[in-house]
Amino acid sequence: MAIQTNVTLDAIGLACPMPIVKTKKAMNAMEPGQVLEVLATDKGSKADLQAWAASSGHQYIGIIEEGSVLKHYLRKSNGEEETEKKHPYVISNEELVEKLQDSSVIIVDVREAAEYAFTHIPGAVSIPIGDLEKEASSLNKEAEIYVVCRTGNRSDLAAQQLAKQGFQHVINVVPGMSQWTGATESL
Repeated sequence: MAIQTNVTLDAIGLACPMPIVKTKKAMNAMEPGQVLEVLATDKGSKADLQAWAASSGHQYIGIIEEGSVLKHYLRKSNGEEETEKKHPYVISNEELVEKLQDSSVIIVDVREAAEYAFTHIPGAVSIPIGDLEKEASSLNKEAEIYVVCRTGNRSDLAAQQLAKQGFQHVINVVPGMSQWTGATESL
């Protein structure tokens, strides 16, 4: 699965603090929820970009090293932590871990493909929220479906969307992958 990004920033050959300065400028021009790929060769960018993302409220998704090039992936924050939840059926991360013992459990991960690629619940189906309307037909409307994202907010919207499409047993997972302590895998 190729990692889909909205913007690629070339910071190859730049030393600290320029990768962060350019990343900040690129993030300011992006829409909330979009994914930025930063190409860098400065080894210090590993710690610097993670720390900057944490301090600025953006999500540092992960890194891929290809030779001397470091490919960093960041997701622009949209203040989703403060968004009010509306879907009435919710399950905690801990309760979902217990449900995973049942092989018939369906987990739909609605985060962006880049987020899913770096870490996801084993067996989870990746359907980014932007693709959910057209991909929903691949899901069983009668099945119990657990919808997960990073914090429970995109999954809340996705759960509402699925319920409107006639899915009977949709449950939002809160707080989601940001605090997931169960098993994970990556691509």
